[in-house]
Amino acid sequence: MSGADALMDSLRRHGVDTIFGYPGGAILPIYDALYKAEKKGWVKHFLVRHEQGGTHAADGYARATGKVGVCFGTSGPGATNLVTGIATAQMDSVPMVVVTGQVPRPAIGTDAFQETDIFGITLPIVKHSWVVRDPADIASVVAQAFLIAASGRPGPVLIDIPKDVGQEEFDYLPIEPGSIWPAGFKRPLDVDDSSIEDALELILQAKSPLLYVGGGAISSGVHEVLKQFAERHQIPVTTTLMGKGAFDERHPLSVGMLGMHGTAYANFAVTECDLLIALGARFDDRVTGKLDTFAPRAKIIHFEIDPAEVCKNRNVNVAVLGDLSISLKRLLDLSLKKNQQPISGDWLSRINNWKKNYPLMVPHPEGKIYPQEVLIAIRDIMPDSYITTDVGQHQMWAAQYLLNGPRKWISSAGLGTMGFGMPAAMGVQAAYPNEKVICIAGDASILMNIQELGTISQYGLPIKVVIVNNHWQGMVRQWQESFYEERYSASEMLKGMPDFIRLANSFGIQGVMISKRDNFKEELGKALNSPEPMIIDVHVRREENCYPMVPPGKSNAQMVGLPEIS
Repeated sequence: MSGADALMDSLRRHGVDTIFGYPGGAILPIYDALYKAEKKGWVKHFLVRHEQGGTHAADGYARATGKVGVCFGTSGPGATNLVTGIATAQMDSVPMVVVTGQVPRPAIGTDAFQETDIFGITLPIVKHSWVVRDPADIASVVAQAFLIAASGRPGPVLIDIPKDVGQEEFDYLPIEPGSIWPAGFKRPLDVDDSSIEDALELILQAKSPLLYVGGGAISSGVHEVLKQFAERHQIPVTTTLMGKGAFDERHPLSVGMLGMHGTAYANFAVTECDLLIALGARFDDRVTGKLDTFAPRAKIIHFEIDPAEVCKNRNVNVAVLGDLSISLKRLLDLSLKKNQQPISGDWLSRINNWKKNYPLMVPHPEGKIYPQEVLIAIRDIMPDSYITTDVGQHQMWAAQYLLNGPRKWISSAGLGTMGFGMPAAMGVQAAYPNEKVICIAGDASILMNIQELGTISQYGLPIKVVIVNNHWQGMVRQWQESFYEERYSASEMLKGMPDFIRLANSFGIQGVMISKRDNFKEELGKALNSPEPMIIDVHVRREENCYPMVPPGKSNAQMVGLPEIS
């Protein structure tokens, strides 16, 4: 068997049925093996129009399914085009296996045509990486790659395969998943029951506790246990951008997202709480604001699978290390043995007053369409859809107003990658061809990977791309207005803006432009319910800002843009 055939067989044994990628000279032996695998019917390859689109599609697939996403790219520029997508997955802890072609072994180090040291380039942004020098190592490398990508705190790994390794014939010995452990590989730490007991003791003593839930709660699938625990102890729940969907935001205990563009009541709650219970969250700067003012009155419990995150940004009183699906269940089981009643009634009353006095504002519906209205209409028309986003104001409005279930909110949080949303939606739709998938995009960010309309068209992916179009780099403009005395340097996108509908039509995709309030919701609903791929270009008020907002260097309680109350 050739090295390339061995790679494909190893991927099959690890349950891979979907691959995103783009071919090129160095990876052609692998694409030849892929051709034979597709003929056998066990795998489907999606040809993206840019390698970055392939990484984001594999990322979206992984976030939606919980499985490891897989993408292919060739050597040189093909490999370097993957870097942004790998970094995006690394920042958001997304399991992904990236396979790159490389120049033949004798040419490595000679500056051969389309040679780059992708192994070295990606070292800071992967969990692990390999350059395969012997085809007999392929089965072992693939088994290790999937184990490392999905275990502990998930993340991307890279396998670089020289062209001649893919071509070389050898005696193939398959390796089954889970039958090999990499040298030095550390399993996640076992949960220490004494730390669970210490955590529960603090929880039972707290008068104003708050659950602060991050992406780790999504990765570990603890939404049901989280709901049971929050209800038992009557503890309000706030989520990060990555944690959206871990707790039902329609639930009375939900205070929505916290941080720079979080709800006022979430930010007031984290400032006033006396106990902060962090579940799979990493105290990111967009969450904490000025770090020394974050939860200043609170003792802190940190449930975390990655020991490196504990006390990295904030010292904690109790650290509970290990898999959150195990530790939170043990905490719930231990608490069920206690008869103590919740003591947070006054605290919940305070939070309800904040909700009443500082709601997310819905502008009065007159004149030009408000961007907030677009998100509220999508929420009402398609309440159970999968949502992907690009990055900017529209992302924050989507986070504020959309209410998503677990794994149905997919957004680049840590890296803030413009152009993420549409290719990520391709990955979600490839995983769930019969589900509704909506990409919320901005008119600037959509242009970063607009070429993926070709992929959507080729495979008939019925994705709905809603462009919240204000003809600006909206978040850049907002910052320039607020902090740079309205010097709008290189942020207006009106000149050179394409006609998105005609552009979509050129790819064979239908579209509709909505600019007037008359029948706005009806037009949007009709487009969202179309069985075909659709570009929906909604022109909104140009100068609308995203509030609340925590200015840089300020505490979460020092928000601007709050409604005035008597």
